[in-house]
Amino acid sequence: MTQPSFWRVGVFALALAAAGIPIYIHLPRYAAADLGVPLTTLGALLMAIRLFDLVQDPLLGRMIDRYPQWRVAFGWAAMILLGGGFAMVFSVPAPIPVTAWLLLSLMVVFTGYSLGTILMYGQSRAIGDKRQLRLSIFRETGLLVGVIVAAAAPSVLGDYRAFGWGIAAIAIIAAICAAPLWRQPAPPDTPITLQALRHSGAVWLIALALVNSLPVAISSTLFLFYVEDRLALPELAGPYLILFFIASGIAIPIWSRLAAQFGAKRILLTAQCLSIPAFVGAFYLNTGDATGFAIICTASGFVIGADLVLLPTLFTALLARNNIAGGAAFGLWSFATKASLACAALIVLPALGWAGFVAGQANDETALTTLAAAYALLPCVLKMGAIALVLLMPRDLLRL
Repeated sequence: MTQPSFWRVGVFALALAAAGIPIYIHLPRYAAADLGVPLTTLGALLMAIRLFDLVQDPLLGRMIDRYPQWRVAFGWAAMILLGGGFAMVFSVPAPIPVTAWLLLSLMVVFTGYSLGTILMYGQSRAIGDKRQLRLSIFRETGLLVGVIVAAAAPSVLGDYRAFGWGIAAIAIIAAICAAPLWRQPAPPDTPITLQALRHSGAVWLIALALVNSLPVAISSTLFLFYVEDRLALPELAGPYLILFFIASGIAIPIWSRLAAQFGAKRILLTAQCLSIPAFVGAFYLNTGDATGFAIICTASGFVIGADLVLLPTLFTALLARNNIAGGAAFGLWSFATKASLACAALIVLPALGWAGFVAGQANDETALTTLAAAYALLPCVLKMGAIALVLLMPRDLLRL
């Protein structure tokens, strides 16, 4: 595959990214204001979908591995489901009770997202051959651009209905552009087994994916609470997110070049260690400290770029060295990273409730301090656990 074709991966990743963080940004406001769905009901729906997602991801990975001749069809199905689901959520009037329609629509969106994500990462070996770092720059940059585009689109378009149809159109364009990717012949692979994962050391990297995702999952879960209730800057939530992802996008090629020159383990550890001072300052910010948090978003976004580009690339390289089927393996990888979101909600939300925190209302200093500690300090402690895990891992697992 010629190097310029890597742009196809970026376009496909851009479409996938719309179903990640952006849908969690827009859905609460849209569901409450336009559909009349209570936030408690929406929370229950998202939890149910997350549990469904955790079960289906390994199954989707096995399906992709078992029927490699259908990869083009899987690519089309992923984008049709994702785009069609977005239109169902934001653009098509509910023909059945709105809660049931929203649940069905979100299941369609996230099935397409999971199928496309597992297919894209599982096929990385065939697409990129020995140029995985180069491929990862296009892939992760596409994901970040997609987050920024989808996060800003409703404000630019001025209408959620147009947003839904717009994402559907992007998904179809992505399916057309990406179709040649899935025709790339993959080398023969060994079917995934627990023994193969343990023997190759892939279990170490899957565990690292889970532990390393927890800090980001916790900060993502609490981001809006922190910006709106601790800083009292709700109007800046969107710009802060965009700033974070722009910084990550700028950092990705830099971390990639450093990893190629100095080794992935050394650069990954450097970035992980830098992430703690880059983020811990958020605990000390006070109401209205807009500039301070902008600096933290920029710095933490820059260092998190190393995680985004290096961890999936290391996992792909490990699978290639051991001839392990990528679809099922990345199904487990996806399971691990999504499980971190569920763990984050189970860890921090009850703790905030016990501290007396109530979103959108006046909170006492104890509740706000608990929020700041959960948002800024707990992720740093968990990041230390990820650093320790990297230090304990066999060196061979962290080479490209």
